[in-house]
Amino acid sequence: MAALGWLTPRRRSASARSVLAGEASAEAARKTALAEAPQVTEPDLDTDFDALLDMGGEAAFPVAGDDLAAAFFDLDNTVMQGAAIFHFGRGLYKREFFRRRELARFAWQQAWFRLAGVEDPEHMQDARDSALSIVKGHKVSELMAIGEEIYDEYMAERIWPGTRALAQAHLDAGQKVWLVTAAPVETATIIARRLGLTGALGTVAESVDGIYTGRLVGEPLHGPAKAEAVRALASAEGLDLERCAAYSDSHNDIPMLSLVGHPYAINPDTKLRKHARTHDWRLRDYRTGRKAVKVGVPAAAGVGAIAGGAAAAIALHRRRR
Repeated sequence: MAALGWLTPRRRSASARSVLAGEASAEAARKTALAEAPQVTEPDLDTDFDALLDMGGEAAFPVAGDDLAAAFFDLDNTVMQGAAIFHFGRGLYKREFFRRRELARFAWQQAWFRLAGVEDPEHMQDARDSALSIVKGHKVSELMAIGEEIYDEYMAERIWPGTRALAQAHLDAGQKVWLVTAAPVETATIIARRLGLTGALGTVAESVDGIYTGRLVGEPLHGPAKAEAVRALASAEGLDLERCAAYSDSHNDIPMLSLVGHPYAINPDTKLRKHARTHDWRLRDYRTGRKAVKVGVPAAAGVGAIAGGAAAAIALHRRRR
């Protein structure tokens, strides 16, 4: 996918569905954050933010006590090693949410997308619909409870300490910190709460009376939709985007990174690294080895709320045979 220049987010404008997805995500994030009301951290004026980035030579950011600033962190391979949806899928398979026939279908769809490298609208819609069918009819509360267990089983040990320290620096400065991800908003909210962050912007799956309908509100929170979510949240929160920061590993998030005055490339892919250097954005890589390898299934174009777990599920099935 990274090789397809025509998919670069800088060339993609926000559609009506992107705006709807972004606004729905922002509304869900604010409601959850207000309901949970995490304790506000007192500003820590001694936080050496530049030292965390190992850059130096620039004015430290964040600025303590700046009520008009906040930070937005991508999740997959930025805050957490691998894709959240991959780990969530592993947990659902362990709990027998999938049948073998469903696994085969999801695996084919995922393989087709990765090999063909083309976002055919009809094919992508079919993949999303089939993935959402897994949670259709289930209670939101049920998936939230399972999500808490899955975080402990698969996600907690995969948080990047370096990025976690950057998020804490914003919290120590008295700023709000939000995750922004194509993963389901419920999963993202659990991770944000466990990390002590303010809240999360994620893909919103429609529910009626606490039961998933199998439809999305708008589209997956990916690319331009992420930018729309950040824009909507900033407007509702009274933030000045020029004073905000954003962090991501993916060129798909260039629309979001370009919105803020302080963009950062964390564990960047090739396209984002090139773009960041061209625009003098800060870069930081917390991966090890001569070639940093992404772990897990990429959340490529938000293939679906659950489909990313298919590869993990098949791997687990083979091990059990």
